[in-house]
Amino acid sequence: MATAQLYCVCRQPYDVSRFMIECDICKDWFHGSCVEVEEHHAVDIDVYHCPNCDAHHGPSLMKKRRNWHRHDYTEPDDGSKPVQAGTSVFVRELQARTFPSGDEILQQMHGSQVTQRYLERHGFRYPIAVHKMEELGLRLPPPDFSVKDVERYVGGDKVIDVIDVARQADSKMKLSAFVKYYYSPQRPKVLNVISLEFSDTKMSELVVVPDIAQKMSWVENYWPDDSYFPKPFVQKYCLMGVKDSYTDFHIDFGGTSVWYHVLWGEKVFYLIKPTPANLALYEEWSSSPNQSEVFFGEKVDKCYKCVVRQGTTLLIPTGWIHAVLTSQDCMAFGGNFLHNLNIGMQLRCYEMERRLKTPDLFKFPYFEAICWYVAKNLLETLKESREDNCLPPEYLIKGVKALITALRNWLKREVTEPASEVPDHIRPSHLIKMLTKEIQYLELMKSQGISACPSTRSAHERRSHARRTARRLRDQDHHHSHSPKAPSNLDIFEQHTQEVLKRLEMGPNEEDASLNLKFNKVSTASAAVAERSLDNDLRLGFRERDSEGEHHAKLKHRIQEHKNFMDSQGSGSNSSSEAWSSHTHSPAHGESPTLGYQYCETSLSPPLHPSKRPASNPPPISNQATKGKRPKKGMATAKQRLGKILKLSRHKPFFV
Repeated sequence: MATAQLYCVCRQPYDVSRFMIECDICKDWFHGSCVEVEEHHAVDIDVYHCPNCDAHHGPSLMKKRRNWHRHDYTEPDDGSKPVQAGTSVFVRELQARTFPSGDEILQQMHGSQVTQRYLERHGFRYPIAVHKMEELGLRLPPPDFSVKDVERYVGGDKVIDVIDVARQADSKMKLSAFVKYYYSPQRPKVLNVISLEFSDTKMSELVVVPDIAQKMSWVENYWPDDSYFPKPFVQKYCLMGVKDSYTDFHIDFGGTSVWYHVLWGEKVFYLIKPTPANLALYEEWSSSPNQSEVFFGEKVDKCYKCVVRQGTTLLIPTGWIHAVLTSQDCMAFGGNFLHNLNIGMQLRCYEMERRLKTPDLFKFPYFEAICWYVAKNLLETLKESREDNCLPPEYLIKGVKALITALRNWLKREVTEPASEVPDHIRPSHLIKMLTKEIQYLELMKSQGISACPSTRSAHERRSHARRTARRLRDQDHHHSHSPKAPSNLDIFEQHTQEVLKRLEMGPNEEDASLNLKFNKVSTASAAVAERSLDNDLRLGFRERDSEGEHHAKLKHRIQEHKNFMDSQGSGSNSSSEAWSSHTHSPAHGESPTLGYQYCETSLSPPLHPSKRPASNPPPISNQATKGKRPKKGMATAKQRLGKILKLSRHKPFFV
């Protein structure tokens, strides 16, 4: 086996993850960290001499600056080439430009007003400025938190991405090296840190993101804990920029919405609406070879200037095109989040990134995977709306339609570009088919004049969880139905309950025929005992010519006797059955039964992923009756059905 070639003074093999520089004399390669050459300094070296060659040939030769307006400062300054973005000349000209005021499009709000319900009702289409972060639920370090403090919490050895602003080029360096640069009396360059994500560091404990970003986030609501793909961490960034740092016009990855908070210093945002025309111009500009020589703000109708000062939080919606100038040394915190309000725009931005061949480093991690997870959850949301006979908000219907189109295209693309991000437990074709079917149902409901119904978020989530649990149990029952087994006491109990419900709606002749046909199929001894017990009582009760009140009392009594019989048959379940029977309410004679109408929510908050939802049957408070035990599965449902019999008997005609 061939031995790997060794390099550098450390005599180590080549490591693609570490920056290296070649000596122009001996032609050996050296790690920048071993010979004290930073990656961003290497571009300034014209002829490099390693430590060994330096002793014989003298120090390395540096490039000579010939201009201040080009990324390559060695180009002759003959006035023939235009100014490029990020250079010192560009920054001076930018500061001299005039722009429409950001007040024309900025929504000034109190943090307590920025709620999910507000954004779902009024939309999230314009940037929002909030001047008191506490009202947003945002928690950050104090304003005297320094760059050295960042190093202390994150660790000086962490390798970070740094932008050389004058060249608009990205390089890597250790955080400790950036801190040293930041505090140096003379900064040879303008360096900017905008992508330090610190969720996996001690500094994460100092920051709580805004409530709105947490509650609406797809990742927080839909990403399962057992996902094969690593969870994207994009909610906690620390931005450290020196004066005159500049980031050219861009749309945040995946069309994510953004929150920014300036801890100290000042930033200037140049904001452009994501209209179809502006997005088309942006894509054309982004793909042009002379992009850095054209100021995109001049290509659109309006580019708004918004100054964000210390203590201000800015929320930028999906797809807004923006550039950022750091007008004085600044530390800011921010984060990105995908959400349900602008699904179509998010997908459009992602497809634009693909067409522009954006490197994976600058795209939302596993964007397609999160879309599959979202589609699976939104399918349940649409089913619940249909079952409630009311429509979800229009933005959600449009978003699901856009999602269906995208999922179909991605599935077709898998044939020629196999790079699947479809989660293992998702059947993609079936999911797309079911989503399409639900949209068709909703369109039909819409044509019939059915509209959205108001409801509270908590009620909707409880109902959603109950329905999904029931649907899952039904699926499991169907899955196991192929293996025949003797009916349990609970099965017989449920069968009798259904039979009583049917009797309340049929005549005595129909009742006798149906009852005999149904229970002739039950062959176990316990079934026979249960049948004789309840059937004789019910026949007697139905044939007596009592008044309605007397009949109701006797029916209630006989059903209670049957409940007691079933409790005695289920060994070990008495205590939990007693605890759950208290939840079934039978209205007294003359009392109006409580009707359980349910409403669909106007502001459909994201239902949590099953792994993040509370248990469907939380254990009852430990006491003498329950001893902390959970009731057996299905027992609560069966007994609540008996309560339903009594309710129905008060307002449904039945034959005696």
